[in-house]
Amino acid sequence: MIHLKALSKSFGKNEVLKSINQVFEPGKIYGIVGENGAGKTTLFKCIAGMENHSGEINAPYHPIKNHIGFLETNPVFMSYITGWEYLKLLSIARHEVEENFEEQNIFDLPLGEYAENYSTGMKKKLALMAILLQKNQIYILDEPFNGVDIHSNMIISGIIKRLRELGKTVLISSHIFSSLREHCDEILLLSEGQFTQNVTAESFDKLEKEMIERSLEASQKRLKIG
Repeated sequence: MIHLKALSKSFGKNEVLKSINQVFEPGKIYGIVGENGAGKTTLFKCIAGMENHSGEINAPYHPIKNHIGFLETNPVFMSYITGWEYLKLLSIARHEVEENFEEQNIFDLPLGEYAENYSTGMKKKLALMAILLQKNQIYILDEPFNGVDIHSNMIISGIIKRLRELGKTVLISSHIFSSLREHCDEILLLSEGQFTQNVTAESFDKLEKEMIERSLEASQKRLKIG
């Protein structure tokens, strides 16, 4: 379980997160949605211990950052490290003794090649493999389906469902609402620094319609046609 208490984050005078209170339970998948710039990635980085913040983040694991697998939207890799070496490095970071990565290479990645030369989609798949091999208790997936081929998206979908079965806590952001509808137990709308809606499956369609209408209205106001 993750318990956020009055979680706030500012960049200078810009308050991105405003005293957020929320509980994320194990064995559940939570979708986090919001407009670009709403603070989704900032929220994820605060939970993952990558950003300083005010307020509290409580969990039964200490320190929490050592039990979180964070898949960033655009993973970055050190120069001259192969895919195999990256998987080994992240396994060691969690004291996991693992070397037979080819047997678990579900995305058929060229593990002997330098990771920095991978395509965008391949980098994301390598980063996902690495945090799965760590056997974390909490997974934060920032746009996991973006830039990945259809077949790999099907594999990622199966992975997410398996994480729920294993009792993991999973947070996902995605601009593809249909992927959240398929996987999530709850979807939370982050707006103006706070969670303004928290809906379950029976209200997913209503939330999606509201978000589409809001986005179209904002776009039409900005772009004057005619």
